[in-house]
Amino acid sequence: MMPEHQNHVVTTIETIPSETVTASPSLFQRMKKVFNRELLLTLALGQVLSLLICGIGLTSKYLADDYHAKTPVFQSFLNYILLFLVYTTTLAVRQGEENLLAILKRRWWKYMILGLIDIEANYLVIKAYQYTTLTSVQLLDCFVIPVVLLLSWFFLLVRYKVLHFVGVGVCLLGMGCMVGADVLVGRQQGLGDHKLLGDLLVLAGATLYGISNVCEEFIVKNLSRVEFLGMMGLFGSFFSGIQLAIMEHKELLKVQWDWQIGLLYIGFSACMFGLYSFMPVVIKRTSATAVNLSLLTADLYSLFCGLFLFQYKFSGLYLLSFFIIILGLILYSSSSTYVAQDPRVYKQFRNAGNAITDTPTVGPLEPSVTYTSLGQEIEEEPRIRVA
Repeated sequence: MMPEHQNHVVTTIETIPSETVTASPSLFQRMKKVFNRELLLTLALGQVLSLLICGIGLTSKYLADDYHAKTPVFQSFLNYILLFLVYTTTLAVRQGEENLLAILKRRWWKYMILGLIDIEANYLVIKAYQYTTLTSVQLLDCFVIPVVLLLSWFFLLVRYKVLHFVGVGVCLLGMGCMVGADVLVGRQQGLGDHKLLGDLLVLAGATLYGISNVCEEFIVKNLSRVEFLGMMGLFGSFFSGIQLAIMEHKELLKVQWDWQIGLLYIGFSACMFGLYSFMPVVIKRTSATAVNLSLLTADLYSLFCGLFLFQYKFSGLYLLSFFIIILGLILYSSSSTYVAQDPRVYKQFRNAGNAITDTPTVGPLEPSVTYTSLGQEIEEEPRIRVA
């Protein structure tokens, strides 16, 4: 029982006796620690998302090139309708605070803005293909990664280690290697008639993607996945329907409907619905940054499929870029990221090498909690005793 007049706490750092220090772990033990089951599962989940994006790209290419159905807004509208039918109706039949009306009363304007951001992010990047080259889209679309890093740092209070930045750099190096392979094999780059406009559209779309992904991470980790998807279905179908009626109704009338086009639209909608439904699961388990790094391999899967479907030329650089990106993912996912929930806790972690004394307090100190690529855990080192 501390005296009432004592209004501060003294924090000391326990040292481990030298007798307990063991020899450095062997290389095999270090590798086993890095390549554990959870890390492999995290990598696999990210690649499932990449394969879904690959399916989205292939069906879109068939629709645009073989059937001249250039209807990106209509395709997004179909996905939002599916989200509405599955998740918005689920919210509608719930009781209590998780009911649709209760959520709308509290946060309707926030989800409305987020729905608009998500719609326009998809539209801007798809539209950019009409003005700039494939290489520019692939490179500038990586801008979403620094956007997510910055937003996570300032708004989610995520704190990264040097190893995380190294992993991001390695992933971007792999992406550059893939773009270089495209140039060397002479892959079709597109017309690029208004390159500056197309580049600006990609940067704007990547920025909106980053905002949407960080908001999604906050919602699925603090509220619920069903709430996020239900609100996206509600506002996404509403606003994309308006955009479809204004901007794309003439293109939709030009489509020569048959069973093959119908199957392509169904395949696109299934992949997009699977992506939207599965991505919150992966983001909750990892982070928005880790997911966007994983998605860098989506273009490579499309290229590998294009070798058989569209007679693309093969280059060994494609395989090299794939393994470089996977290496970057392993580096990023192998270390935890700290969340500065309480400034005093973060300061204590940052200065863990020095004893901290006479720390003023206005409430109980919280334990240092970390979000990692493998879930949540309580930080155990250095050992801290509050006396």
